[in-house]
Amino acid sequence: MTSFALIDGNSFYCSCERVFDPALAKRPVIVLSNNDGCAVARTAEAKALGIGMGEPYFKIRDLCRDNDVAVYSSNYTLYGDMSARLNAIYRQWSPDVEVYSIDESFLDMTDIRPADRVAFGGDLRSTVQQWTGIPTCVGIGPSKTLAKFANHVAKKNPELGGVCDLTDAAVRQRWLDRVEVGEVWGVGSASERKLFGLGIETAGDLARVDARLARNLLSVVGERTVLELQGISCLPLEDVPPQRKGCAVTRSFGTPVTDLAGMLEAVAAYAMRAGEKLRRHGLEATHMAVFMHTSRFNSKDKPHSAQTTVHFPEASNDTFDLIRAAQSGARKIFRDGHRYAKAGIIMNDLVRAASQPRPLFDARDRDQSERLMTALDAVNGKFGRGSLIPASAGIKRDWQTKFDRRSPRYTTNIKELPVAVAREKTRRSEGFG
Repeated sequence: MTSFALIDGNSFYCSCERVFDPALAKRPVIVLSNNDGCAVARTAEAKALGIGMGEPYFKIRDLCRDNDVAVYSSNYTLYGDMSARLNAIYRQWSPDVEVYSIDESFLDMTDIRPADRVAFGGDLRSTVQQWTGIPTCVGIGPSKTLAKFANHVAKKNPELGGVCDLTDAAVRQRWLDRVEVGEVWGVGSASERKLFGLGIETAGDLARVDARLARNLLSVVGERTVLELQGISCLPLEDVPPQRKGCAVTRSFGTPVTDLAGMLEAVAAYAMRAGEKLRRHGLEATHMAVFMHTSRFNSKDKPHSAQTTVHFPEASNDTFDLIRAAQSGARKIFRDGHRYAKAGIIMNDLVRAASQPRPLFDARDRDQSERLMTALDAVNGKFGRGSLIPASAGIKRDWQTKFDRRSPRYTTNIKELPVAVAREKTRRSEGFG
């Protein structure tokens, strides 16, 4: 029988911070969103203080100070590298791994004997903890939805030792009947309200619904969810990620942008980042949407929101083509007299670069473009992102997102490596004075 495991890092961002600072082991820790706006990760100790997910930091600043909460800016470079280390371990334990998110991965456990699966999950947790310092939980089930549900059960019930196996139908039903339907993967708030109105309050209630009725109530997605809760696998493991359909780079500004020059710098920087993403995945864009807006939370600012679409003469992932398009779009929609809080670029309907037909008359020298982009990526890959940039992307960047509380990028930046300081023993401590 097909079997899946979902393993994820507990309070992953916070756990990454704790790995490099043992003093945080029992201390409440939170990690904030871009511009240090809201709490996006919390340890159990922080949750016990009443700090909610998405809580604006300005509302909990006093609470954090009074309770000695360690507060960090998001350190995505560190978290991404730690995630890669986790998945490198997973691939040593399972032939097929699907990276679902930065802290969650599905593993194929079909070849593991049912009697050995809990022990397998426990050994995997121990290895990850020993090799990376990240605590995890493992959920096991005959479908991906049940594996994710089992992971939730393992996390909420410490007596299970961080591993929950729901491959046995009787055990599965007992746990499904104890958990609200809103905790099921794929059941959103609107669906939860609809199900509650029909008397379907627990995951077990949903599992007992006829699949055809679920389709009428919640579309084909609901039917698939019910089948998965019944132990019928409908979602295969995607060990090869599907081709991206879109690419977006959007940021809130650290300081409001009030002039066109600053906005042109910002969208050029976003276009450069988008170009890196496209080339890494072998994709090209045929058009780009550019948007900007003021803050909806500041009533003193005149509101303004605008978006435009720019089409390319031919599909491209050349950084300079993307910058020209982004800046062209920004010039069309920028209006003086506003304090812009956020801007970004979005590209949908991406195409595979290798399969694109060559036009009779190229809009650009493709060979020269490819050599230039290869050199640009090689320099930034060797010396760090942003080592070599177009001047149009800005140098000073006053608008850049703020990370005032960011920890060092311990694992990827040699200048920020952790340092062990040896304390020299004095003669007095040795008993000679």
